[in-house]
Amino acid sequence: MKIGVVGSGYVGLVAGACFAELGHDVVLVDSDDRKLAALRNGTCPIHEQFIPELLERHRGKRLDFTGDLDACVRHSRLIFIAVGTPPKEDGDADLSYVESVAKDIAGAVDDYKVVVEKSTVPVYTNGWIRRIMLSNGASPELFDVASNPEFLREGSAVADFLYPNRIVVGADSDRSAGLLQEAYKPLTDGSYSRRSDAIPGPVTPPFRARLIRTSAQSAELIKHASNAFLAMKISFINAVASLCEAVGADVEQVCEGLGSDSRIGQRFLRPGIGYGGSCFPKDLLAFRTVVRENGCQFGLLDEVVKVNEEQRRRFLCKVKRALGSLAGKKLAVLGLAFKNGTDDIRESPAIAVVRELLREGCQITAYDPAAMERAAEAFPAGEIALAPDPYEAMAGADACLVLTEWEDFAALDLARVKDRLRCPIVVDGRNLFDPAKMEAAGLNYYSIGRADVAGGPREVPLSATMERTLRDVATGNGRQPLSPFQKS
Repeated sequence: MKIGVVGSGYVGLVAGACFAELGHDVVLVDSDDRKLAALRNGTCPIHEQFIPELLERHRGKRLDFTGDLDACVRHSRLIFIAVGTPPKEDGDADLSYVESVAKDIAGAVDDYKVVVEKSTVPVYTNGWIRRIMLSNGASPELFDVASNPEFLREGSAVADFLYPNRIVVGADSDRSAGLLQEAYKPLTDGSYSRRSDAIPGPVTPPFRARLIRTSAQSAELIKHASNAFLAMKISFINAVASLCEAVGADVEQVCEGLGSDSRIGQRFLRPGIGYGGSCFPKDLLAFRTVVRENGCQFGLLDEVVKVNEEQRRRFLCKVKRALGSLAGKKLAVLGLAFKNGTDDIRESPAIAVVRELLREGCQITAYDPAAMERAAEAFPAGEIALAPDPYEAMAGADACLVLTEWEDFAALDLARVKDRLRCPIVVDGRNLFDPAKMEAAGLNYYSIGRADVAGGPREVPLSATMERTLRDVATGNGRQPLSPFQKS
């Protein structure tokens, strides 16, 4: 099939590369000339497993890049809109990019097309796009609008696309639904998974994806409701972790017991410093807005957001408990991306924690396996230091803070960690380490929803200012503190 994808961001690039992998002829459109030039040269703009391989395999063959949307529309039978829908101040999704693309598509339609909303959009956007196209001159018999939400996880997006839990097609006409079903046929009939050159996935071939056909409105709600539910699981287990700390329980044991119930499952029962990224925060706000505008009550969504924000505050309190005053403390931060496997720092809880630590007067040296370039753009020069590896980040630090769950960090040499730190303190916001091993390594260890471990000296490290004051007192320099029995 001939497919067009409008937008070469995260969703658009993954969709375009994967449709080419399925054997379709794909044209990917973007208005950014520099990004197009980089893609034509084989440069991957995102940190995502298998995308470089797919670009190398299909670039200039089944996958082309252009800034000419009209040409893309004329070339394609299916046109996927995958542009950004950032949140506005009131939490509603900004659909201005979607509107602009819909107008341009309307002016270029010359025979039957299916316009597919791939961006995450509020319910009824499907009908709104159709009205825009009609008002901009498109003949009603020459197009249909369908919804095909994405369910991609950053870090495993290619595998999620090629081995999906489900493919949701929201189409109100059999003709448009049939074309979308044809596009995904290599996944639904199992032929892709049997290919000798198939990208490996988390399943055993032959794998047949399940395609669910719904109305357009149902498809739009499925996307928002799915992300809201997953965010709720994260907030729920973080609230449970707080209770575990209060009563002396172990949240990891609680998670094992909860997740063993097939109705609940283990996934997303991982306590930490809260959810983030480009999807959950934005989609949850947009979902709340849709609920409110349609006169419905859904107070649970408000609590999910509240617990997530509270979790970051609780983590900062944990850091203060471990260190005492934060002013002047030198801290090593491991992890800046919002999750492992990606360089994305959008709405990253790690970035939020770092900014709060800077406001407290801390000196930060950070390291992330993938997000260093983006972190350098996020912080003004000199605001934080960036280290070439985790051990350099820890050199002379008063404590080490783990903020992203990279496997690289879980494999650190604990003896070397203790040796590099000025004080043997690790505050783990992702529960990467075994408390018993941290204790054996002589480290004071603070994690989420588990008891603190005292493996090293319990003295709270002093700020640089306090150290200078004590040195002055010890050497007779500076004013001596007065005894309570002395008169000033």
